[in-house]
Amino acid sequence: MRHAIYDMLIKEPSMNRRILVIEDDKDIAGLVELHLRDSGYDVAVAHDGKLGLETALAKMFDLIILDLLLPGIDGMEICRRMRARPSYTPILMLTSRSSEVDRVLGLEMGADDYLTKPFSIPELLARVKALFRREQAIRSETSPESYKKIEAGQLVIDVGKRKVTINGKEISLTTKEFDLLLQFARHPGHVYSRIELLNQVWGYGYEGYEHTVNSHINRLRAKIEENPASPRYVLSVRGIGYKFTDLDEINKR
Repeated sequence: MRHAIYDMLIKEPSMNRRILVIEDDKDIAGLVELHLRDSGYDVAVAHDGKLGLETALAKMFDLIILDLLLPGIDGMEICRRMRARPSYTPILMLTSRSSEVDRVLGLEMGADDYLTKPFSIPELLARVKALFRREQAIRSETSPESYKKIEAGQLVIDVGKRKVTINGKEISLTTKEFDLLLQFARHPGHVYSRIELLNQVWGYGYEGYEHTVNSHINRLRAKIEENPASPRYVLSVRGIGYKFTDLDEINKR
């Protein structure tokens, strides 16, 4: 008899979302495909990295479930190439490795969440639903008002174009760096803990991964701050976390 939670997950509407599963273990791929289809999703499967990347680049998907260890092109490289694209597709990474280093590397390469093998099907479905709920929540916040440009001194964020300039010069940011900066800039003065930033930007809260936030902030500061050691925009709040500078104050300077 199936667990009640499993039945609840299957009954939730999937809205015909398309999912690409890139997994070389055919038994795991088949099991994942079966249960995703039972949940109402449109599923495509690739059993190696090369075909998986080609499929991901050729078609539009709402989610990619990506194994870390793949023949041909590994999951890290696929994730890197997907994050180099202007369009954003959520990635749920699967890994048989228990090493924290591998999980952190996957998240820093741009994966939105991860599952360590062996995993349960109800947990997989729950993670998929959580990623889609987060995406829906983000979309609900994207009113015409939210797409206005944000100006902070010489820093300009064009939200609609996902473009950042300083003194008129465009700054190249990764997807997560842009999302992190936008989260700060939309809430100037608000102090975020690292766990809160994980929840808001990465979509998960996991104690022990705060250094993922730290490394992204360090790279962001290196790109947008004239002097990263004495930042003007992304400020540290000792003992708590980080905040974005007050817009009124910095625009007066």
